Amino acid sequence: MKISVISLFPQMFIGPFDQSIIKNARKKKLLELNFVDLRSFGVGKHKTVDDKPYGGGTGMILKVDVLKKAIDATLDKTFKKNEQRIVLMDPGGKRFNQKTAKEYSKLLHLMIICGHYEGVDARIEKFIDEKVSIGDFVLTGGELGAIPVIDATARLISGVLKDGVVDNESFASGNLIEYPQYTRPKKFGSYKVPDILLSGNHGKIEEWKNKKKHSKR
Repeated sequence: MKISVISLFPQMFIGPFDQSIIKNARKKKLLELNFVDLRSFGVGKHKTVDDKPYGGGTGMILKVDVLKKAIDATLDKTFKKNEQRIVLMDPGGKRFNQKTAKEYSKLLHLMIICGHYEGVDARIEKFIDEKVSIGDFVLTGGELGAIPVIDATARLISGVLKDGVVDNESFASGNLIEYPQYTRPKKFGSYKVPDILLSGNHGKIEEWKNKKKHSKR
């Protein structure tokens, strides 16, 4: 799978994806990450990417013409339209969740646009597939929201994790959180591992695990 990120600050992605599971996925060629510098599509001598909003207001707005050039250059012409999706990180977008991550992980190409400053020209909506938000709060820029979207999606790509690992995770079945888990020592101070987990009765253990799963708080 290929994930492309259009950003004014691509250096913000250095680090999070050079470690652990995502690093291994990239090494195995299961995941390709492509960070695109929006500034390179800027207008004029100074590579301008933003302007004042019509009608007044504070802050600067990312220009639609600049964003459209970046999108056109980043689209992968080897993929069909339904094999890739263009997403804008936006506080007014639909809430990103595990179901969305699963949908994204089945694509061949996911393009994520990171807004910055006061926002983006609303006409960009004509050239994207959807807007996505990670919660009801404001971040410095879309880059910080894109990181969890990329991570949650990438780990679900076939082959990234061992078979069956994601099947029992939190949110794998609706809105349920995974059951509590324990390891050695059996007793830590006055706190013991539940007896059922030490019983060897796999049927009862599975029953206990299912009962201990609970809805998201």
